[in-house]
Amino acid sequence: MVQNVNLTNHFLIAMPSMADDNFSRSLVYVAEHNEEGALGIIVNRPLDLSVKDLLERVEITPQADGLGEAPVFFGGPVQTDRGFVLHRPIGDWQSSLQVTSEIALTSSKDILQALAGNGEPRDVLITLGYSGWSAGQLEDELAQNGWLTVAAEPHILFDMDSGRRFDAAVRLLGIDFSNLSDTAGHA
Repeated sequence: MVQNVNLTNHFLIAMPSMADDNFSRSLVYVAEHNEEGALGIIVNRPLDLSVKDLLERVEITPQADGLGEAPVFFGGPVQTDRGFVLHRPIGDWQSSLQVTSEIALTSSKDILQALAGNGEPRDVLITLGYSGWSAGQLEDELAQNGWLTVAAEPHILFDMDSGRRFDAAVRLLGIDFSNLSDTAGHA
């Protein structure tokens, strides 16, 4: 079992052997990882729902330009009726988890109201649902060759088209994903 590793602010890259359809070819950003478990959001699975449509569903009228057609993402299979906003800068919101000195994950409606009103915070990735692991569960999945890990790069999250994020994260490792096996090797 992999122990004493903190994957906060890392990407989890689903290996070809990933059997869970929720995570097949997924790139997960880990917002929190500690002895109690882990919480992350999938950042490369856009839903057929725009930010504008989501705002209208929660009865917020968009005033800011440029929000309209940005996609909302499937963040994971947990609480899929609840929204999560990964963003920078951090700001001061009612319910935020500070991930780094620049990045936070917020689940309160006040950030959506600000986004609709003045377009801030400027860098956002909005999901419905999140990905969660209980204590030791992620470590077990890592030991079973379910995920590759690499330190997250903000430009992949906020400046890159979602269809290119997975491959960009793999390139951070310096490997060719097509050469990876779906079985774990043991020496």
